[in-house]
Amino acid sequence: MKNAFLIIDAQFDFCHPEGTLFVPGADQDVARIATLIREHAFDIDYIVATLDTHHIMDIAHPLFWQNSSGEHPNPFTQITSAEVEAGEWIPRFSVEKAKKYIADLEADGQFAHFIWPEHCLIGSRGAALHDTLLVALKDWTKQRSIDYVAVQKGLYPLSEHFGIFRAQVPDDNIPETQFNTSLIYDLNRFDTIYLMGEAKSHCVANSLKQILDFAPALVPKTVVVTDCMSDVTGLGHLGQPIYAEAQSRKVRFMESDALFK
Repeated sequence: MKNAFLIIDAQFDFCHPEGTLFVPGADQDVARIATLIREHAFDIDYIVATLDTHHIMDIAHPLFWQNSSGEHPNPFTQITSAEVEAGEWIPRFSVEKAKKYIADLEADGQFAHFIWPEHCLIGSRGAALHDTLLVALKDWTKQRSIDYVAVQKGLYPLSEHFGIFRAQVPDDNIPETQFNTSLIYDLNRFDTIYLMGEAKSHCVANSLKQILDFAPALVPKTVVVTDCMSDVTGLGHLGQPIYAEAQSRKVRFMESDALFK
């Protein structure tokens, strides 16, 4: 049996208390993930670590938007298509594309559009893997002579990219927003894919949803590691329907101490 770890966005800004979008509990999640990697190095045959990576002028950051008074929205503000059409929130750049994005997001039944604190900025400390995880990955690489794989997402500033496999609303002209078939191919080589990381409510949930929707061959291989992920405060309900669907489709859910037994 060959096993892969798919570790979602275990980065400083999410996993360190000083991060700009710290997810409470994520520091403990990272410690558990690192322990798994150290204690089961020879049971893990492949590790993918995803990296949420953004520009400052991202559609989900405050500076992208303003109201009629020139004020930017506060983090955790929800912006709806109706508000944009009414001029309550005005895109400062790529106006028509931004309006279409919000409308398409809602029409497709995706998560509502939220404004986040500036996070995981390209080149910043916040975008880096948490040190605890990085040390464990380096040790695993030395033991196994296999490099971990890092996959960036979120660089296209006109779409959120919660799930690792594609942007929330792909753009036909932007390859990095489209479905990542090469990653699916890589993961499909393994018997079990252990899914973990941050945040349970958002990027882990959406990665799982994309497996359910677009990669049915991976569904019976996927194991959600329940104590290695945490919710964005107050938003855990967003991911609940996805996890319920996964359970109904026989995706396995396990705690870390039950793995490899």
